[in-house]
Amino acid sequence: MYRNTIEYKVYGRYALFTDPLTKIGGEKFTYQVPTYEALKGITESIYWKPTFIWIIDEVRIANPIRTQAQGIRPIHMQDNKNDLSIYTYLKDVEYHVRAHFEWNENRKDLSGDRNEYKHWDIAKRMIEKGGRRDIFLGTRECQGYVEPCSFDKEKGYYEDTDLSFGIMVHGITYPDEQSQVVDDKAEMTVRLWNPVMRKGIIQFIRPEECTINKYLGERSIRKFVEGVNFSGLKEFEEGEEDA
Repeated sequence: MYRNTIEYKVYGRYALFTDPLTKIGGEKFTYQVPTYEALKGITESIYWKPTFIWIIDEVRIANPIRTQAQGIRPIHMQDNKNDLSIYTYLKDVEYHVRAHFEWNENRKDLSGDRNEYKHWDIAKRMIEKGGRRDIFLGTRECQGYVEPCSFDKEKGYYEDTDLSFGIMVHGITYPDEQSQVVDDKAEMTVRLWNPVMRKGIIQFIRPEECTINKYLGERSIRKFVEGVNFSGLKEFEEGEEDA
């Protein structure tokens, strides 16, 4: 475990971690388990600053994996008419998550905000309060709820089960999270991997350890310019007084 590790449980009535292969026809079918990127997004909704990057270490699948299909009427992009699609959700989900944060070395402009214990304490308080922002389990219609937990003391439905889920999306590497940055530009990639659940727990590999990557193009890193789109580190301190 890392020194700044946090542990929490997240649960909800429905979840939809969309398999991108099922979106071509306008319908959605969920992965059986949450992706690394989905859990990273949930953790960022609990507490996040551009100063650091959340690393998801492991997740326990606490409830049985069950799905439920529902008829949805999404609105067309080109007009205001509706279409009929079938979305397949996970039902009655609960996950126990362990994660830690590391400094974003590409954000040297925020190096003055690198106070490990400050961010760690705020993150733990935000877990107790249910998160700083709304929690969604994959998509906006799937509301999630966060509570503190002790990862090693929790139990799940698959304590005696090992299961491989095949090739899945691991996550997206954004330009400011790349290790190779030249002239404030870097590649944006989608990462794939083969997750294996052992005794109900999926241990994630780190983003840089993914060997299957899809190149999306080169992007510029957004800069924080004091006085233009950023009022300085005092802006962070003021926002943390209520945390």
